[in-house]
Amino acid sequence: MRQEELDKLRRELTLMNVMVAENLGKAISILKTGDEDLADEVKKNGKAIDQMQLKIDDIALAYIATQHPVARDLRELVTVFKLTLNLERIDDYAIHLAKAAIKLSNRPSIRSMERVKRMAETGQTMLKAAFSAYLAQDIEAARESAAMDDSIDAEHKALTEEVLAFIKDNRKQVKSAARLLKLSGYMERLGDHITNICEGIVFISEGSHEELNPVKSTRGKNGN
Repeated sequence: MRQEELDKLRRELTLMNVMVAENLGKAISILKTGDEDLADEVKKNGKAIDQMQLKIDDIALAYIATQHPVARDLRELVTVFKLTLNLERIDDYAIHLAKAAIKLSNRPSIRSMERVKRMAETGQTMLKAAFSAYLAQDIEAARESAAMDDSIDAEHKALTEEVLAFIKDNRKQVKSAARLLKLSGYMERLGDHITNICEGIVFISEGSHEELNPVKSTRGKNGN
């Protein structure tokens, strides 16, 4: 397989990653501002990202069918489908974050929103590191990115405990608290999907299926 063909595919993946990262960044901004117009923009951008996924998958499939790649090239092309799927899922959670941020923006008494923000920001850092690792084909950098998921998991656990304690004394805010718990679960799975990308990078380089976070949720592992 010609190098220029792989380079073209990587450029398309880079563009999709940039779009997802920007959407996640906007969703984090909405947590701080409650900007409804920006939330609409995040949702609109999600449709373009879905189209990017289809486009990249079609390119990879065509290369497999016509170029008959082997060894490392084949592993990378097969992994492309995993990368685009997980990028699309990450964007789904960015959209969930944007929507929930609007609904929860007038609930300052639920202090755990700060934890959600930290989870999302850690995910943002993880995604940047993971994609840099992919472009550099740096498996150690991929492992370091995946290790950041422990921080998201810890925040999720702490948030859950806080919100459950909050509900005991604030029965009238059960609906908002439940929404916050659901949002925290989304951020936890966002980290899982970035970990999946990191595992794909290891597979491309080494040809082995290494589970970088053995305790991550089954839903995140299976692409949901």
